[in-house]
Amino acid sequence: MAMQSSRCARFAAGICMALLMGVGTCPARQSAAPASSSSSSSDPRVLFAKGEAALRSGDLDAAGAAFRKVLLVDPRAGSAYANLGVIAMRRKQWDAALPLLRKAEKLEPTMTGVRLNIGLVNFRRGDYAGAIAPLTSVVRDQPDSTQARYLLGLCKLFTEHYADAVSTLEPLWPQTSNDIMYLYALGIAAHNAGRKELDEKALKRLVEVGGDTPEFHLILGKAYLNREEAEKSVPELERAESSAPNMPFLHFGLGVAYLQMHDNERAEAEFLKEIAIEPDLPDIYEQLGELYLKLEKDDEAEKWLREALRRNPKMPASLFGLAKIHLQQEKYQQALNEIDAALRLAPSSKNVHFIRGRILMKLGRREEAEKEMLTVQRLSEASTEKVIESTSMNDKRVRNPELAQPPQ
Repeated sequence: MAMQSSRCARFAAGICMALLMGVGTCPARQSAAPASSSSSSSDPRVLFAKGEAALRSGDLDAAGAAFRKVLLVDPRAGSAYANLGVIAMRRKQWDAALPLLRKAEKLEPTMTGVRLNIGLVNFRRGDYAGAIAPLTSVVRDQPDSTQARYLLGLCKLFTEHYADAVSTLEPLWPQTSNDIMYLYALGIAAHNAGRKELDEKALKRLVEVGGDTPEFHLILGKAYLNREEAEKSVPELERAESSAPNMPFLHFGLGVAYLQMHDNERAEAEFLKEIAIEPDLPDIYEQLGELYLKLEKDDEAEKWLREALRRNPKMPASLFGLAKIHLQQEKYQQALNEIDAALRLAPSSKNVHFIRGRILMKLGRREEAEKEMLTVQRLSEASTEKVIESTSMNDKRVRNPELAQPPQ
């Protein structure tokens, strides 16, 4: 069956577009004061209606001006803040959108759409941990919301809460099992959660609905990579390359495949090709930085890890890598600052706690270091992940940035 690549190849992007374009204006809070008979220029309801009309027509400047006038008259108009947040979202100004939406949430806590947009903004900022709480509240209030549930499942996946990701994503199967990106995400979560039957079910369905497009072969190749089956992945990725050699994420996938096959030279070459195609992708810089750490090229590693963080400061693996470098260089306070930042983003990572304990020991803070090692022991008892002297937080982790891409 032929695959509609614009729909299936980027299901996650489609969900983001549906959310972004679907957020219209939020209803105006009724002002306690009646409209002035002499003039409507200061009536918040009239101003709000003008803002609504401008936003619907795509005139973001006029809409913003109208909603700001509403707030001059009625500073507690949460819906005006919400719509200013929507305007910032449409402009892809995610950092500007977030405080506006949070102000709206504080003033209008029952507006589910505001919480959905806060989750989406955090998702688009790469703050997957920060998106979980608002999206969870939306799914609780609207359990049939496909958009909120799918985004929440991806956030659970990206933060490596695999069992939770499965329980969030699996209910979407009846209405979503024709979408390869959904099947891809569900398979990754199921594989890492030890749900072998569900993993096999998702992969089988992915093959059934995939067709023979470069996008499908890319996703199938990445699905094999997440199962640590590089020998099956490379032929699929090469089939994609034969038709679309400059397709985003393709050379990233090939680089990961060569890493799994212990061919570091070819992996490095593929990662550099990906940077030439997708220069703004934080994951590729992080992956390259970890490769150089593995090769003991610390200067190169630090350079690329910093590039990753410049594009997305909420990448715990990059912070972990920098802390490892500075621990080796005996720059202990700098290493502690970096590992603390990583810990805030990945509080359940045993490797992060382990390295933090080592740094504290070097700083002579023995009691705190011993507490970290007790935390490592406690976390180890709850999972099978080994704590090892590693260049990365999780050597078997495969990054899947194609699941989190913005709409084109």
